[in-house]
Amino acid sequence: MGFVTCATLAAAGDGQGPGVGSVDSGDARADERQRQEDDDRVLTRRIFGWSRLLAAVVCVVALVHRMLWGMGAQTVAGDNFFAYLTIQSNTAFAALALVAGVIALRTDEDPAWLTTARALVLSWTITAGLAFALIVWQAGVRGIPITVPWSDVVLHFVLPAWSVAAWVLGPGRRGAPWRVVPFVLLYPLLWGVFTIWRGSVIGWYPYYFLDPRQVSGIVEMVLSSLVALSIFAFVATALVLLSRLRPTAGDGAVTALARPEPARRTPVTPVRRPSHPGH
Repeated sequence: MGFVTCATLAAAGDGQGPGVGSVDSGDARADERQRQEDDDRVLTRRIFGWSRLLAAVVCVVALVHRMLWGMGAQTVAGDNFFAYLTIQSNTAFAALALVAGVIALRTDEDPAWLTTARALVLSWTITAGLAFALIVWQAGVRGIPITVPWSDVVLHFVLPAWSVAAWVLGPGRRGAPWRVVPFVLLYPLLWGVFTIWRGSVIGWYPYYFLDPRQVSGIVEMVLSSLVALSIFAFVATALVLLSRLRPTAGDGAVTALARPEPARRTPVTPVRRPSHPGH
């Protein structure tokens, strides 16, 4: 009585057991598919890296144009260019976009500190854009003429819109920590206190709702400031939530960065061939 394998019983004369070739072919296809996904991921990461650098350049150009345009107007506002929260936050955006672009071109994932920094700066720039839209609308309601140069459109609307898309879709971003939200509020709080004090000294405020002379009084000024802070908190919360629901790097990424395990070969099970008389 002897033993033979399933492979021996089904061999077609070439000495190769069934399934072995198909398993090897499946492994090769899986490896090739994984390599293609890795190449696509690297290419996408580089594209977003260059887009960050482009955003930094566009931001700087818009900031320079806005400064020259304001200086050409020869107004108090032009002389206080860097007093605006929009200008300060977009200056930080340009510097961070430059650093983030270089990192994206050199590494597969953003470090944790960069994700936190991006959440902070994007919260400020996006909120500044929303506030600017509200100010323009309020100016129209109050009959106050306001001129919006193209650089303001870029700084308040174009770059924030691109930032949201890059935050959601850009590869290599981990989930942002919730502690970002209170830290987002720290900057506008300090800026607001200083701006109100400075405005009382020089008699000029960058935004009308901070000027008690342009609103009904202290109560309206405080309420308007609280509304602005609530917008900062809402934007920061939304960014953190989006990043945690859809991380694009790390263990929770939608597209896993780890290479999957190759398919395992199915072990060949020996079978017993019944013996016959005379064998």
